[in-house]
Parts: sequence; C-alpha cells; structure tokens
Amino acid sequence: MKRADGNPSGFDIFVSVEPFVVSALKYRPQRFEDVVGQKSITQTLENAIAKDHLAQALLFCGPRGVGKTTCARILAKKINDSDEAAAQDNDFSFNIFELDAASNNSVEDIRNLIDQVRIPPQVGKYKVYIIDEVHMLSQAAFNAFLKTLEEPPAHAIFILATTEKHKIIPTILSRCQIFDFKRIGVTDTKNYLQKIAKTKGIQAEEEALQLIAQKADGAMRDALSIFDRIVSFSNDTITAEHVSVNLNILDFDTYLQITKQLIEGDIRGVILSFDQVLSKGFDGHQFIVGLASHFRDLWMCKHPDTVSLIEVGSSTQKKYLTQSEMADLSFLEKAITLTNECDLQYKGSKNQRLHVELCLMQIASVEDEKKKDKPYIKPALKTDKAPQKPAAKEEPKSIAESIVAKPIEETSVETIQPPNLEKPDAESTTAPAEPVKEKPIALDIQPKGVSGLSLSSIAYQKNVKANQPTIGKSTREETIGQESLETAWKALSSQLEADGEYNLAALLNLDSPRLKNKVEIHLNFPNKTNKLELESEKGKIIGVLADALKNDLLQFVIHVSQEEQQNYVYTPRDKYEQLVKINPLVDDIRKEFNLDLN
Repeated sequence: MKRADGNPSGFDIFVSVEPFVVSALKYRPQRFEDVVGQKSITQTLENAIAKDHLAQALLFCGPRGVGKTTCARILAKKINDSDEAAAQDNDFSFNIFELDAASNNSVEDIRNLIDQVRIPPQVGKYKVYIIDEVHMLSQAAFNAFLKTLEEPPAHAIFILATTEKHKIIPTILSRCQIFDFKRIGVTDTKNYLQKIAKTKGIQAEEEALQLIAQKADGAMRDALSIFDRIVSFSNDTITAEHVSVNLNILDFDTYLQITKQLIEGDIRGVILSFDQVLSKGFDGHQFIVGLASHFRDLWMCKHPDTVSLIEVGSSTQKKYLTQSEMADLSFLEKAITLTNECDLQYKGSKNQRLHVELCLMQIASVEDEKKKDKPYIKPALKTDKAPQKPAAKEEPKSIAESIVAKPIEETSVETIQPPNLEKPDAESTTAPAEPVKEKPIALDIQPKGVSGLSLSSIAYQKNVKANQPTIGKSTREETIGQESLETAWKALSSQLEADGEYNLAALLNLDSPRLKNKVEIHLNFPNKTNKLELESEKGKIIGVLADALKNDLLQFVIHVSQEEQQNYVYTPRDKYEQLVKINPLVDDIRKEFNLDLN
C-alpha cells in the first residue's frame, strides 16, 4: 500500500500494489492454442471434443513442466463450455475436482472418490476428476480404482497425470487412452520467452534466452522460473553474461577459445585456460561434457544439411561455422572420442583434474600424431662435401649413387624417390653430379641415427621394393642359425624400445626364440592373450626379421603353457567340463533333466 501525494481533500488515499505472480502461473495457457510444443495432443483433444469422441479415462504422461496439468484443466473447462449452466471461467469450478495422489494414495481416499463419482453434476454435463502424480497410488488403491475406471458413470471423466508411466500397473494402462507429452524444443522455448519479455518490456539478448532454454531441458515451467530469476538480477536487461553467471554455465566464447588453442596444438595455453575455468568455480566434469558437445556442434557444421541440428543463436552459429573450417573431420572425430571417454571415466578417476588435463593434451597432440603417421622419408647422408644446389622449379630428383654393398641390375621405376644424396667422389666439389637412371637400391649401411631394424626404415625399403617389377624376382632362402636368429631378435626388441613401442618389445622379451626346421621360430607364452597380441603384429615382425636374416620363408609357431591353459576357462563348455571334474554328479543332473549348455 502507498499514499498518493497531492490530495486536495486532506484524506489519505492508498493505492493497492498488484502482488507479484511468478511467470509460470501468470502466463499459464488458458486455451489449447496457447500450449507450446504439444500441437499434436491439443489438436487431438479439440477434435475429440468437437466430434464427441472423448474417452472417459485419459492418461497424460511425460516429463515435468511440459503442460500435462495445464491441458487437463483446459480440457475440463472446455467440455462444459457449450453448456449455458457451466461455471464461471476460472481454474476451478463445481464440476472440476483435483486430487493429489502423492498425499492421497490410500484405499480410503480412492473409496471417497468413488462415492463422489456416483453423484451427477448439478450444473453442466460432465464432472471431471484430475488425479495428479497418479503413479504414487499404492497397489491396493490401484486395485480399488480398477472397476470404476473401467466402467465409470456417463457423467464422469477421469484425467490421470504422471511423470513416470512405467510405475503404473498394466491393468490401469489398458483402461486409459494414453497421451505422451514430449519435451519442448529449445527453439519453441526461446520464442515463448521472447514473447513474454516483449510483453513485460524487457530487453533480452537472443543468446541469453537460448541459454535459458537449454538449461530448462524441455521444461517450460523451469524456463519461466529461470527467466524470473534472471530478470530480478539483470534489472530488465538480460544478457548472455548475466545468464552464464547466475546459472553457473560456461558461455560459448570460452569453448571457442579453448578449441582454437587445441586446433593450434597450444598445450600450455589450453592448460592455463582450463585452470581459469576451474578458478571460476566450474566443475571439471561439467567442462568436459560441454567441450564434447562443442566438438559435436563443430562436426555438424561441416555439412549444410546438419547445421540446423545446432541449437544456438544466429550470431553464435556464424562463429561455429568459422571455427569448423579450421579443423578437419578426422580431428573433430578424434576429439569427440577422447572427450567422451574422459566423460565416462571421470567419476572413477582419483585425480580428476589430471584426467581432464591429459585428455586436453591428447586432443592438442592429434595433429602431431597425424604427422608421425605419414610415410617415412629417408634423410640424406651427411658428408663433408659442399651440398649441391638444385635447379629452380626442379622436379624431385632420383637417388644419386650411394654407399651400397650389393648393387643390383638397373631397372626403371616410376615412383616417388627419396631426396638426393651427394656423390661421395672428389669431383662433386667442382661439378654437379651427373643425373643417373632411377633404380632401386638395397641399402645395407644405414644413415647415422637410423637402425637397420628400424620399423620406419623397413617401411621405406618395403615401399621401394613394392614398386619394383616382379619379373625375375626370387624368394630369399639364406640359411640361418640359432645364434643369428637370437642376435636379430634382440636387435629388433631394442629398436622397438627406441621407437617407443614398449608393449611389443616386452612381448618379444617373454621368451627366447628357438629355430626348428630351418624356418620355424618357436615361442612359448604363458597365456593365450600374449599369443593373440603377437599374432596381431606378426606381419610387422616377420617382415623385419626376413630382411635382417635374408629369408622370406620365416614363420611363427607359438605354444601356450599347458598349466596356464588349465587355469582358465573361457566358454560355457569349458566351465561345464571343469564342474564335472569337480563333481561328476553334475553330468547326471544334466542328462536327467535334458539340459542344454547354451
């Protein structure tokens, strides 16, 4: 109450102030046309009323805040609108009864309801009973309600509302016409909030309303509650920054900045940005989930057909499209995979901050990993001679004469060759090297820093050999001994460790190879897992050993320890046989009842 100034009569005049009503109640729809996001349901109900095809038992189910109770009240009023004796237009009339099943869930409450149902309406045509949270009824109350729900009086209509349809017994579901309410889309929620903001005279940024709609997660009541809260904070001007601060969510610009650093491989900058996020009070799990969604949105921007799946404002969408051009699909797919794995393993990690930081480091190193996966280019030999100056705009040159142990017959090869090596003779200091014919060269002496058993070196040599003509090519069958096999085996293990393949190197060190039948390499492993791991890398290892020992007929024969085999059972039949060994009566029981092992 307040006093109006300037009253000439001297009396105190008080003007009443309208009490504040939350938007969820103030803007509750009063007609089916005003209900947001449930067009199919409202249209069905309107047609049913118009054609007098309305069922006497309806079940409204769906998430919270999507309009179940609102539609029930609109329906309750609308079915009596055509009657002149209907009650006045308000939320409750003499013909509408609401029952909260959460607090009235006993058999006695249902009996009282059944007694009321028998009495016909004094005005209007129908009596409507709205039972909210119907899943809270007890089992006995459901059973007491069955008969009345199946054969209600002609003047009674039951509308049941629930958020958990799976908790309602099937006998109730079979007696109701079910309407499944869906979550309200982000765009529909944003547009409805814009309409309310315009009605209230509030200036609101599109991105701010977009964030509110996303936070509401399809519930209009939650969106309106958040809207009232932001309006109280922002003093009738809503910005995206206000929403981010109040709802404790990271804005789009933060993810755009961090993603830019990840694409550029700036690991130090990413770690510092993540530290700033934590210092603002955000949770690491919340951050990694948002980052995964951000990468998903960038992936959607890669094709015009999927851009519409990004639920952001128009200005933010332009930023997403710009950033998506900076990253290729392989990077985004790898980043989505890593962030998703981090999300799944976050709660089980004991050092959660390090867990997220490690994920960010891996994403920032994706481009470096791709460079490592490129074909190996053999470096030029270093000599004391002056380097030759290549001609301008010259195509890649063929390999010059190099230090070779076993030169082979010249053969023309149409393939990309490694860079030029300087000619080692004395004349190269005064005159350019004469071009020579392209030919494959078997290098027995490797450049400094590259081992003869290097996997990358072997890959290069195989690439050269693969492009040689196969005419006249013979299989190498040099005789090898146990000592030479062990020497090559140890050299391969050492090279694998130097290349960072520690798991494969450790696998080779589990047993010493034994040569049998001239070409069979016998190994003894403790379990089948080690055998499968080695067999998966079999081609790589055999290829290296074949080049080192000059024998293309090598093959593995892997044995698994018998004792280890007996300690493990893998299939249902193995388990069954193990049980029979312990107690032979198990087999008699199976035969007696004709049981199947599957």
